[in-house]
Amino acid sequence: MRGDRGSSAGLAVVKQSQARPDDEFGSRRMTARSSAGMAGAAMLEGGRRGPLRLARAGARHAMTRLALTAVIGLLTLTAATPALGQKRVKAPDLGEKQRDLRETQKRLGEERAKAADARKREAGLLAELETIDRRLTEKRRQVANLDARIQKAQSDIAGLQGDIGRLQGQQTGQEEALGRRLRALYKLQVQGGVLPLLFSGDDPLVQATQLRHLTTLATVDARLIREYRVTSEGLAERKARLEARQRELGALRAEAEAERAEADREAAKRLSLLARVKDERAYHDRMVGELSEASRRLEAFIRDLQEKQRRLAEEKQRRLAKVPPPARSRPAPPADGVPGTGFGALRGRLLWPAQGRVVGEYGAQIHPRFGTKTFRNGIDIDVAEGTNIVAVYGGQVLYTGWFRGYGNLIIVDHGGNYYTLYAHAAEVKVREGDEVKQGQTIGTVGDTGSLQGARLYFEVRHEGKSQDPAQWLQPRG
Repeated sequence: MRGDRGSSAGLAVVKQSQARPDDEFGSRRMTARSSAGMAGAAMLEGGRRGPLRLARAGARHAMTRLALTAVIGLLTLTAATPALGQKRVKAPDLGEKQRDLRETQKRLGEERAKAADARKREAGLLAELETIDRRLTEKRRQVANLDARIQKAQSDIAGLQGDIGRLQGQQTGQEEALGRRLRALYKLQVQGGVLPLLFSGDDPLVQATQLRHLTTLATVDARLIREYRVTSEGLAERKARLEARQRELGALRAEAEAERAEADREAAKRLSLLARVKDERAYHDRMVGELSEASRRLEAFIRDLQEKQRRLAEEKQRRLAKVPPPARSRPAPPADGVPGTGFGALRGRLLWPAQGRVVGEYGAQIHPRFGTKTFRNGIDIDVAEGTNIVAVYGGQVLYTGWFRGYGNLIIVDHGGNYYTLYAHAAEVKVREGDEVKQGQTIGTVGDTGSLQGARLYFEVRHEGKSQDPAQWLQPRG
């Protein structure tokens, strides 16, 4: 029956082959089926032929599996090769990206450095002006000190020259006197010396008198010699001092010239900055903004000073309340806060802080060129540099020092919450806490912090708010 089944399978295959001879795909299928049939027949035959054929078939099957495994491995390796190639191609791209990143970071650092430099260059104009003014003030102070030292050296040199002339006159007279004595001694020596003259007579009294005269002459000669030596030494010492002072004077003059040159350079920087503020709209607008901010800072500063003064006054009152009054006490003077007394009663009668022309009025201002609007809390008085600044009324110096936008500033507390401010001072002649009287000199006019040159800026404030100084100062003429 197995043979019949195999024959039937073979016939089926033959029939299918005859049915589709032209179909290549069908031919392949038939070939595969034929092979399967043959394999089945071989297995059946093998079953009849014994275990040997089974072993051979198993070996062939193992070989086939091994071949298939090798083929799959080759295909896998072939598929993996492009991926490796891709990784090798991408490695240079990664290095280029890293280099680009480093270049970008470098450019970013450079831009940040440029931005920092720009911020430095764009520093506040008032800060720049303050730096220049401080350096210029210091240079001027050094020049003034050097000038004073030069004058002192010149005075010393003149004194030494006078001493040298006087000593030279003394030396000339002493040389003449010593010359006469030397000629007399020479004549005496030519005549045989002192002994023949001494023993020329027989009278002992005459000999004693001659001996006494000779002794006196010797004493006088010794004194002349000592005086001449002292004069010569004094003359040499003064000549040496004169030479030293002359060298010092030369060095001082050279140093003063160098400091003056440095001061001139700082002054030129200042003029250049002020010219930019005057001529360029951007600089002008920046300066206006900074001056407005400086004015606000000054108001806040005065409020802080007022609060400090109030606390000090309260503390003083608490201390006084603990102390019993003396048996006989004088009546206290009227306080400034009382109407009709103190600073508040002197509206229109205050002294002028400096005699000059008012070139900047109190109140709202409009720039004639750029049209910017500002508010001036005080007045500008055009005064020659170095002119004295006086206190308009008695009071206590509350503050002295540099204030940005105002230069050297003096604030005087007059009581009753009244204050006066004096700005752009060249020299401050009072200290904080000093009591000043009306008309007392408190400084000199300068140009520190000023945008317009040497002038005095003056304010009157009550309870921190600015007042029109023209309403407080005496009328002119």
